[in-house]
Amino acid sequence: MSFSMFTLCDPLLKAITELGYTQPTAIQEKAIPSILSGQDVIAAAQTGTGKTASFALPILQKLSAYQTGKERKLRGKRIRALILAPTRELAVQVEASISAYGKYVELSSMAIYGGVDSDEQKQRLIWGVDIVVATPGRLLDLAHQRALHFDELEVFVLDEADRMLDMGFIDDINKIIERLPVQRQNLLFSATISDDVRALARRAIHNDAIELAIKPDKATSAKIDQWLVTVDKGNKSALLSYLIKERQWQQALIFIETKHGAAKLVSQLEKRGIHAESIHSGRTQAVREQILTQFKAGKVKFLVATAIAARGIDINDLSRVVNYDLPDQPDDYIHRIGRTGRAGASGEAISFVAKDNFRNLCAIESRLGHIIERKAFDEFPVKKTVPVSILNYVPKHQRSN
Repeated sequence: MSFSMFTLCDPLLKAITELGYTQPTAIQEKAIPSILSGQDVIAAAQTGTGKTASFALPILQKLSAYQTGKERKLRGKRIRALILAPTRELAVQVEASISAYGKYVELSSMAIYGGVDSDEQKQRLIWGVDIVVATPGRLLDLAHQRALHFDELEVFVLDEADRMLDMGFIDDINKIIERLPVQRQNLLFSATISDDVRALARRAIHNDAIELAIKPDKATSAKIDQWLVTVDKGNKSALLSYLIKERQWQQALIFIETKHGAAKLVSQLEKRGIHAESIHSGRTQAVREQILTQFKAGKVKFLVATAIAARGIDINDLSRVVNYDLPDQPDDYIHRIGRTGRAGASGEAISFVAKDNFRNLCAIESRLGHIIERKAFDEFPVKKTVPVSILNYVPKHQRSN
């Protein structure tokens, strides 16, 4: 199947051809026709499966003069499509994709997020913007200042809905939904469709919605070589340095739990002659964006990131991710490893596992449906061994009485 089967206009097809898009991914194949037909959509799809294009392309098509037959003049401070994203980095990334897809379409777009002066954002909104990608907090702030209005909104998208709930945005989202016109198309994308996500969908979507799902294990792990190393906590940084040097790694995205841990690890790597950078909530937005740009360009080889700060990192040829700290939730693990092995390329996902990570490891392997390959290095003997997981192990707090 090719993108031309979606009856997208020639300017959109030209842009995505230049970007190297040939065949739609599974979520694109399912979502694009449904969105073009005007249906509300609830979709379960991981980052790395092409989900941004699955809603951006039909939105660009629907709002363009090629669909309507005439160019629509925007009123001041109005927007036609709103995409909510959980983080600044993701908002910037999604808007950049929309700009690239819409290169030859006469539509405007912008990203709205906190951490920067709002005056420039308000100035751009004065003339109206077709597509806005925004984080909830800054969007509400501008709405309260009457810097934008929603009365001409046609499409509303909740991107990474599960993450927005995890980050405590539910009150802001509800306030935003209350401001939107009833007559609109609603699209919700989430890595998983939990009960909380379904409850959010019921509030956001008034019409019957079509539900689409791409199995995460097939979508994110088919071309990813996953393996783990059992290691004592005190040896983690030394093991990471060893792997980088002995295996001659050229680039890696390294996930860590805290900003203090990120700064400490960068310092430890530097002492061993390995240049690394970190992104976390303690760094300014400008610095984070600069480091991300350098990492994508290959100027920064090793990037240590807290999970939230890493949202929005989208690199087609990222060869390796490292779970320096194993995540608590299986879906977080799947999302992290989905950063590599994209666009048909192969990737590698390495996890460092200490004895107190056993329960998390069991839950992850149960979610995957298989045991992750274990590797050991003689240079790093383990004092506290990690038992082999049991696939049907259920953490104590999840057990029924």
